[in-house]
Parts: sequence; structure tokens; C-alpha cells
Amino acid sequence: MLCSSGYTHHTPTFSIASSINKTLRKRAVCCRSNSNLSPGRTVMAAGNDSSQLSFDYLTMKPYKPPSWASHLSPAPSHVFSLAHLPTPIHKWNLPNLPKDTEVWLKRDDLSGMQLSGNKVRKLEFLMAEAMAQGADCIITIGGIQSNHCRATAVAAKYMNLDCYLILRTSKVLVDEDPGLTGNLLVERLVGAHVDLVSKEEYAKIGALTLTNILKERLVNEGRRPYIIPVGGSNSLGTWGYINAIKEIEQQLQMRAGKSGFDDIAVACGSGGTIAGLSLGSWLSPLKAKVHAYSVCDDPDYFYDYVQDLLDGLQAAVSARDIVTIKNAKGLGYAMNTTEELKFVKEVAAATGVVLDPVYSGKAAYAMMKDMAKNPKKWEGRKILFIHTGGLLGLYDKVDQLGTLVGNWRRMDLHDSIPRKEGTGKMF
Repeated sequence: MLCSSGYTHHTPTFSIASSINKTLRKRAVCCRSNSNLSPGRTVMAAGNDSSQLSFDYLTMKPYKPPSWASHLSPAPSHVFSLAHLPTPIHKWNLPNLPKDTEVWLKRDDLSGMQLSGNKVRKLEFLMAEAMAQGADCIITIGGIQSNHCRATAVAAKYMNLDCYLILRTSKVLVDEDPGLTGNLLVERLVGAHVDLVSKEEYAKIGALTLTNILKERLVNEGRRPYIIPVGGSNSLGTWGYINAIKEIEQQLQMRAGKSGFDDIAVACGSGGTIAGLSLGSWLSPLKAKVHAYSVCDDPDYFYDYVQDLLDGLQAAVSARDIVTIKNAKGLGYAMNTTEELKFVKEVAAATGVVLDPVYSGKAAYAMMKDMAKNPKKWEGRKILFIHTGGLLGLYDKVDQLGTLVGNWRRMDLHDSIPRKEGTGKMF
């Protein structure tokens, strides 16, 4: 059936929604009231203290910036615990590394299942502000397989907020059901409202205007929407990865006698993650050099965008002084060459680590190509690669991956092997 809002809605044959919503409303009210917690109770990061082992998940908590970031302004006062932190760091045994080079992996793909990836760190601060402002729904925007939109849809439902997603797709598909592949399946399962726009409309109108158009419509309906920008990348969202640097510092401190990292490598898709990592590394004792690999726009665009985020925090530093951005977009955003997908497959087969094809896969591919081309530049260095998640994006590449994976056959069972009906129990 078609709801008054214009979204297609399928009525279930039975419903538990009313009883669940009553419970969640109580939780939402509780979360808002918790925003007035005593300022004396502070945490360094959502989930970074031992109380995460009890009942702190999905709660609002006071936030205190790391001491080395205390001068940044504005600083968030609260954080909403959404991620499973700290995420692990382990050695990544990639083949064909330069002499004495070590690559370690920060597993932000393990920050949760439905909320996995780098986006959840930003959402912890953004959703806290949405709750503090009394929002009853969330608006955000991205590509048709946006990891950020999927994470936002799940986070909103956890907090009993409606979620409205503006997703860009090809002009050929904009009037069709978008399907249930990858991130779309999760978004639609949790009840997100999906508005499709063509890539051409997106390019001419822009994300800011599109989200404001939807906001105005919702306000006219009596709603209280909160807009989250593309990728959650604004100055507030940047705190997610400023805080991640503190987390990395704490993890290094637990490894007594072990040195830190010379470099941090990460994909760049909207700018907030690299802004937080580079600013945090520059301000903190870590002092690792940040290498960002852009998977969509050109490096100059991201230098300017990151500069705006830094200026929004009164950081008083030039983006070009604290991060190096290289072009890794290849054919374009969310488009892959056979070589890139072959690399993702080979890394998975060699190390057990599955990279997504849109972000970390392209970043790691570019990093390894540079290592092969300029080995002296990387020799003897200790690198931390940030795995930003996005596993669900692989499901959108099954047609291209089909020719790259095999390893199956029908098991050869000779006629001489005894057979008796009912011997094998099929559980």
C-alpha cells in the first residue's frame, strides 16, 4: 500500500511493532534525560572503559576530549555508545612487502555487525547531538550502496528514530525498485524510507540542497528532522577519529616496550575520517604520518574539504601539512577494474582479511602499488592500515567476482562406498 507520505509500505500479516515502540520510546526518553548526567562522570571514548562490559551500550555518556585536543572548539559534550570499542589491532602478513616493512591492521570493520566500519565512530557524536536537539527523525544521503546510510539507518532505529535516506543511482534505475542487495537489504529491513535521485540530479542540485528539501517537507508535516551530511563528515563527526587516535595510543601503551607507528594508511571517501586521524596524530604523541587514498574526488578537493573541517574546529593547521592524499579512485567511485577485484581476492586468500571493493580495497591496492614502485620510501617503516569496513559492498560485485573465484567441485564418491538411507542426519 502507499502511505500518505508517498513511500511504498507493505503491511505485515502480524505485528509486534507497537509493543517494541513503547519500550523504545522509554529508552529514547531515558537517553535524552541522560544528556544531563553529572559533568564529573566522563569517558575518554564510547566503549573504551571497562563499563562497556556491563550496560553502557546504546546509552548517552558525557565526553571529555583527550588532553592534547582540549583546545579544539567546539568540542562535544556527550557521545552515544554505538560501536564495539576498542577495535583490534594485529599484524597483517601481506606478501611482497619492502625490506623490513611491517603492516598492521586496525580492524574498524569489527566495530559491530550492522553498524560496522568507520561511520559508526562519527555517528556516536552526531546521534548524540540529534538526541540532545530532540530530533524524531534522521536524514542523510549517499550512494545506492552507501555504508554510511546503512549504519545511520540502523543507529536511528536503535534510538527509536525514523530514518530518511536519499540514495543516488543511475538515471536508468531511478524509477525502479532498488532491490535488496548488500546495504539496501539492511536499510529496508530496519524500515528506512528511501528516496532515489539520479546521479545527474545529484550532481546538479547537490547533497546540501537535496537534504534541505526533504527536511522542509518533514518540518511541514510536524516532524523534527536532524540532517547528517554525506559520510557523517562534518566538524562534529571528525571527533570520531580524533578519538580513535586516543584509542590507538591506549592500545600501544598496553604493549610495553613496543614502538609506535611511522605511518597510518586509510581510504578517503568523504573526508571526515582522514581529518580526524591526521589532526589527532599531529596533536597527540603518536605523530604518525597519515596517507589517505581518495576513492572518489581528486586530492585537491579533499585537501580543501579537510581544511574546512579543521577550520571548523579552530585547529590552526594546514591540511596539506598533516596528511598526504593520493588518487586511488581508478574508474570512479564504486567502480572497479578486474585488477582491483583480483587484488581483493588475493589478499583474502593470502591473509583471511576481506577488504571491501569501494574503500579499503582500493586504498590497500594503491598502497601496495606504491610500495612496489617505490620500495625505498617504505623500507623499515611500521604502518597501521585502517580497515574501514564495507563488507556488504562486495555483494554488489558478485557478477564481476564470479570469474575470479573457483575452488569448488562435486565430491568424488566411488560406488564402492557403503550407503544406507538415514545414516546421515541433515540438521
